[in-house]
Amino acid sequence: MAARGRFITFEGGEGAGKSTQIRRLAEALRASGIACLETREPGGAPGAEEIRTLLVTGATHRWEPMSEALLHFAARREHLARTVWPALERGLWVLSDRFADSTMAYQGRAQGVGEDAVRTLYRVAVGEFFPDLTLVLDVPPAVGLKRADERRHDETRYERMAASFHENLRAAFLDIAKRDPARCAVIDGTRELDAVAAAVRAEVRTRLGAKLP
Repeated sequence: MAARGRFITFEGGEGAGKSTQIRRLAEALRASGIACLETREPGGAPGAEEIRTLLVTGATHRWEPMSEALLHFAARREHLARTVWPALERGLWVLSDRFADSTMAYQGRAQGVGEDAVRTLYRVAVGEFFPDLTLVLDVPPAVGLKRADERRHDETRYERMAASFHENLRAAFLDIAKRDPARCAVIDGTRELDAVAAAVRAEVRTRLGAKLP
């Protein structure tokens, strides 16, 4: 049987550069002979992608915060059961654009659902499964939102939330990383793309033993 793959999650606020850095890391892993899968949350499985549309489009106050958290965990369970866990069992390394830390930051902290409630939902929907490594790409909200505004897409619901919401998000992600340094690494996402990619590879080499350039 193939050795179990590794699960690497990328976190951060809007426009932090997660998608770009996932692509860069996937290229480096494949060039080194490591098979990998790129995915995202909410989404990453057919049912989860349908839920994604409900969450990332429409009015900013479309959902009551607890309802929103429940939708994220419903999508997450589908993502895990149908995509992530099977891929890991096949030996693939899975790179996910967001995971449960986003729910903790967005709904738990910035929308006031509370940390205990999010942890309870995690235990029910996810259990004792955790990422092998979480990379938090840190950028000031003004920088991230400017980047996000330059993209052409319709998934702007979170981007349109108040400036205070995005400040709270940044603080929440940094606090999550501070509390769990064995799993999380904070990377300065304001640097040039090659420098950020090099920092990502360095963390993957050091923490997971991948033979990357």
